[in-house]
Amino acid sequence: MSSNIFVMGFDPFNRELMETLGEPGEYAWHALLEYPGIIEPDDAFPPFDELLATARDELEAFPDPVDGIIGYWDFPTSGLVPLLRQERGLPSPTAEAVARCEHKYWARCIQAQVVPDLVPRFQSLDPFAGDPLARLELEFPIWVKPVKAHSSFLGFRVHNRRELTAALRMMRERIHRMAEPFNGFMAHVDAPREIAAVDGYHCIAEEIISRGHQCTLEGYVFDGEVTVYGAVDSIRSGRYRSSFARYQYPSTLPRRVQARMIVATRQLMDHIGYDNGAFNIEFYWDPRSDRIRVLEINSRISKSHSPLFLMVDGAINQQVPVELVLGRRPRFPSREGRFAMAAKIMLRLHEDATVERSPTQADIDAARARYPEVRVRVLAPAGTRLAHLDFQDSYSFEIAEIFLGGRDRKELLAKAAEIERLLGFRFARADKAESA
Repeated sequence: MSSNIFVMGFDPFNRELMETLGEPGEYAWHALLEYPGIIEPDDAFPPFDELLATARDELEAFPDPVDGIIGYWDFPTSGLVPLLRQERGLPSPTAEAVARCEHKYWARCIQAQVVPDLVPRFQSLDPFAGDPLARLELEFPIWVKPVKAHSSFLGFRVHNRRELTAALRMMRERIHRMAEPFNGFMAHVDAPREIAAVDGYHCIAEEIISRGHQCTLEGYVFDGEVTVYGAVDSIRSGRYRSSFARYQYPSTLPRRVQARMIVATRQLMDHIGYDNGAFNIEFYWDPRSDRIRVLEINSRISKSHSPLFLMVDGAINQQVPVELVLGRRPRFPSREGRFAMAAKIMLRLHEDATVERSPTQADIDAARARYPEVRVRVLAPAGTRLAHLDFQDSYSFEIAEIFLGGRDRKELLAKAAEIERLLGFRFARADKAESA
């Protein structure tokens, strides 16, 4: 019989990928909660407990056994999945272990206990305090972000008090979009008093660590044993090098550096008490000082890496959470794919504009005819004002994702340039579009 696996926010792009898993008939896939509402709501996310209740109702209405529940999106998916699994007795990290990863201030406090040399100086800030700058203990420049966000949403590099004041003003206007549902999740978690006081309406300020090379380790914990099965490079671009340009797999970092990252990963996941779940953890390595730093821990796989693992290793990384939730040690292949290297290219504009022309299906088909492995997701359809896109970083707008494979970095970049030409985006400057 097929195992019934519920996928939160199941979307067509990832459904196509997940149908590559297992033998024919091994898995029956089911959507849990609608994609737009759980990932890209029109305004704010519904209350967390409302989402939780809706998901429970959908699972209760299913007439057959629920064998697994997985998710590959960031919050609120990452908070809902462990609670739903625990209620049904499915293998899962606890909600507390997930919160220790997802709450950026709590995560930093734990990291400072376990791997203090890998953690920048940091502190919490309340953007709604009467004089939030009076509490600032760090020297500029600093990075400021909410205690819960994703995709660098409301993340700012600030160099002085004037810029910090502007960043905190933006926080006050928009932080509620994540703060409300995150506080709803934290109500289900037994957090220490000093952590509970730093709720979703707070932000974290920390020293700048974004020097050198960024690398993400993908791994899992099964019955207390931490395994890392892949390392992916993150290449940034734009102002302050704060915007992702591409993910590239496998990592080109020296093996000795990756080994040090793996040691730190095992120490952290053990201390957090994270078990029977997938994760990814982001690091920086500065080749000049040979120093590594922890950026953050995510209590999920990175869906952005899935086509890369498929092209290089022969399986998508969703295989890992699926096998874990079924109580099995994952059997992930290595270097059994068609390509030696793969990348996700994030096409971006670094100034506001209106999309005059976006790729048609014929454009995408032409790209796939030339390079059959290519997958394209258009994020900014024709007529879109880029400033109106949701959950963008503070310095750029992502208009499309391109996944492709090749022999090496040179071939990947050459393919990417050709595909961008075939897609045929055109833009009008925002001020020109407004006056037309």
